[in-house]
Amino acid sequence: MNGTRMRIALFTHSVNPRGGVVHTLELGRALYEAGQDVTIFAPSVGGAPMFRASPCRVVLAPAAAHGNDTVTMVQTRIDALKAALLEEGGAAFDVLHAQDGIGGNALAELREAGVIRGFVRTVHHLDAFDNPRLSAWQRRAYAEADTVLCVSDTWTRKLRDEFGIAASTVNNGVDIARFQHVEGADLCNGLGLNGEPVVLAVGGIEQRKNTLQLLEAFALLRQTHARAQLVIAGGASLLDHDAYTQRFAARATELGFRIGKHAPIVVTGPLEDAAIPALMQRADVISMMSLCEGFGLVVLEALAAGAPVVVSQIEPFTGYLDERVCCWAQPADAASIADGLRRALHERGGIDFEHAVPDLLARFSWRESAHRHIALYGNHVQRIMQPLGA
Repeated sequence: MNGTRMRIALFTHSVNPRGGVVHTLELGRALYEAGQDVTIFAPSVGGAPMFRASPCRVVLAPAAAHGNDTVTMVQTRIDALKAALLEEGGAAFDVLHAQDGIGGNALAELREAGVIRGFVRTVHHLDAFDNPRLSAWQRRAYAEADTVLCVSDTWTRKLRDEFGIAASTVNNGVDIARFQHVEGADLCNGLGLNGEPVVLAVGGIEQRKNTLQLLEAFALLRQTHARAQLVIAGGASLLDHDAYTQRFAARATELGFRIGKHAPIVVTGPLEDAAIPALMQRADVISMMSLCEGFGLVVLEALAAGAPVVVSQIEPFTGYLDERVCCWAQPADAASIADGLRRALHERGGIDFEHAVPDLLARFSWRESAHRHIALYGNHVQRIMQPLGA
């Protein structure tokens, strides 16, 4: 470590656009702009590039294809990250920071082998796995970390109260400029967005995203907004959501909704990086009806794009949002969600875009997040550099 400049390695699970990967790239950029030496490690199948350019050095760890076997996929990516770090020389970094369980297990194994002294792990949220090996991997990734961070006070409390883990909260940020003054009319037209209004949900079709309940709410909304269109964007996930997606498609058919371009429901799948800001600016309302989130960065992105947002009235959202900046709805109640969508469509839900929204967005900057990380990294380095056995 040279003065206050550290060599920092950030580990993420994929090169595809998911929340944790976005967090890694944006944090890396902010740390770089703060004068840190940052390298980002990510597994890559078939040499696929990182979905968004970064000013940081990016190491793509070659990972074999895995089909639909989640356990094999996780093991393959753990091994890929371990090999990449060994090749780069793990001891050359002051801070090794995993953003997910895959990176966390790679670092835990190297720590157990005596290759590295310790590591940092950020917990965004925890999943409930039926497979015992996946559950064990998830726990090891935070239980064996020397420093644990969370992206919201909600998860910091959960780790303390339910697992006895002392964590520190380091909030997400939002790149406001990225979601303003976007040129994307051609892209939106190409996807067949012709609804009046357009309801947008980001993150694909997943149980955690509560997409089936949103579908039921959309059916109720169409009773008063006959030309409404539901757009579900993104969905580049490592986990298998096929069964849930099939249930969604079957229920859409029962409700009489086609899925496709210019249809009542448009499912885009993974999109190019510029597409999400363009879709957010095109949308009349954005739905964030998740049942479980670490923070819910989409909410801040939607507000930065100037779109009213309907949000699950549960933690972590209730920890940083209020009725001045969003329309609340109960995620288990389709009628509540439909009512929230209608309120958001009427005079933009009364959301205070002039004062309350700018104040909220100003509280969450990647610059401030980077400074908080740097301070915690300093404490982490001092702790792990104590003489062994001290």
